[in-house]
Amino acid sequence: MIATARVRRLLPCALLLSACGGWGSGSKWVEQPLVEDERSVASPPPGAAEPPPRAPRPGSRTLGAPPSSSASSAAPGAGGRVLGTFRNTYYDFPRESDHAGAPVALMNASCAPIAHVPRGFYEAVCVQGSGVLRRGQTVSFAKRDCACAEICPRTSQKICFEELDAKAFPFGRGAAGTPIRPMHTIAADTSVLPMGTVVYIPELDGAPRGGGSGEPLDGCFVVEDRGLRVKGEHVDIFTGHPLHTAALEQRLPSNHGVTVVVEAPRCAHLAAAR
Repeated sequence: MIATARVRRLLPCALLLSACGGWGSGSKWVEQPLVEDERSVASPPPGAAEPPPRAPRPGSRTLGAPPSSSASSAAPGAGGRVLGTFRNTYYDFPRESDHAGAPVALMNASCAPIAHVPRGFYEAVCVQGSGVLRRGQTVSFAKRDCACAEICPRTSQKICFEELDAKAFPFGRGAAGTPIRPMHTIAADTSVLPMGTVVYIPELDGAPRGGGSGEPLDGCFVVEDRGLRVKGEHVDIFTGHPLHTAALEQRLPSNHGVTVVVEAPRCAHLAAAR
């Protein structure tokens, strides 16, 4: 992914790893308000200036604030260690067949065209980082600053892509080099939540997956990706499909804030599988 489009100022680093590794204590609450929805992108444009902060959205919560009683009781007995309230956003998996517009060349790292795709698809995949072509081939971020690539309007980057084995990477590849998985993968700032961290989000325990498919979510996720605008206390949840994104947005809108818990017995099955 490589994941978030609208630029905001960087969060103060309140949850840094200690010298020996691990998570911050979460005891120094950050007074950074949650802002409008953002999307994930590959990596920061060199020397990009940060705009002034936006006004907080109505009903938002404060980053780092202790969890509300409703969040704490969302799953009685879940246990674990509460890190505080993090910004929440969602990202999905663009499909060429869902987009239209004038053709744009999707280039690989050798500056050879992979395909000519509708501009709408290019503008989505250059932000999300991975997508699927009409012919069924998965493409994913290869490198930035490609002289031959079109400029991505929302990031001002020139991104090149590579083709992946669609069976091995049906939804693309995360920053860890492993397949990302819908309703399982989250992108995070890995100086706050290291790669591979299992996270429990009580507000999403029991949430529908969207599209009428599958069992409700259990609130358990794994950090398997990073994002350009995923900084500080922020989790960007991979939904895999716009219908699933819409379902989660209805349940818990972007930037409302979610409680992040680590070492939760509720998610022991994910920790054991790693």
